[in-house]
Amino acid sequence: MHPALWISKTGLDAQQTDTSVISNNLANASTIGFKKSRAVFEDLLYQNINQPGGRSSADTELPSGLMVGAGAKVVATQKTFSQGNMITTENAMDLMIQGQGFFEVLLPDGTLSYTRNGQFTSDENGRIVTPGAGYPLQPEIIIPQDAQSITVSQEGEVSVRVRGQAENQVIGQITISDFINPTGLEPMGQNLYLETAVSGAPVQGNPGVEGLGVIVQGSLETSNVNVTEELVNLIETQRVYEMNSKVISAVDQMMQNLNQQL
Repeated sequence: MHPALWISKTGLDAQQTDTSVISNNLANASTIGFKKSRAVFEDLLYQNINQPGGRSSADTELPSGLMVGAGAKVVATQKTFSQGNMITTENAMDLMIQGQGFFEVLLPDGTLSYTRNGQFTSDENGRIVTPGAGYPLQPEIIIPQDAQSITVSQEGEVSVRVRGQAENQVIGQITISDFINPTGLEPMGQNLYLETAVSGAPVQGNPGVEGLGVIVQGSLETSNVNVTEELVNLIETQRVYEMNSKVISAVDQMMQNLNQQL
């Protein structure tokens, strides 16, 4: 089998993966708190026929070698945690982190997960939870049934106005967590991330302290996907895919001509 067929095949596989990454970005262009991904490519092992610097004679060396590559592959997908745009909702339960950090959410198995999506609501017990699966925000905050309004400060202090009281009553403190390597977090869907060995341990603190972001109430962070950029990337990926397909067609035609002449 001609080596170029296998080399082009790896190119097709890599571009298919890149297309999947781009399509996922575009599909989540309207997902609150979503962070776009990019595919990381790497060339495969080389067949070293002549090593650079090898002896060509008693007094001379090869200035360059003869090495044939074996193609390309996708070795990783990296999340880009740049800040998304802010939209104002005027919903008291909508919270946005301006700067670095993640909200902590408790999963049913007791594991902590992390999210940039601040679309929260309350359950039947008054706990602040995620809107989809109802996972509680950590530390747990319970809104009294007789609360008329809720206020969240930039530093994460949660207070409510209770009927019959002139001053707000503090009911909890929202903390956020940050990671040394947020790219190492494992996305699990539902706008949630899990800690991994390479993400580092979470550094927890109050908003606005030690480099952590602040909380903006009544606002949400949009996806950081740039639709125009992703469409350009999609066109580029499509063209590279077509070129690899043409290489396969060219090699097939070469082999066909060779078979007809022999």
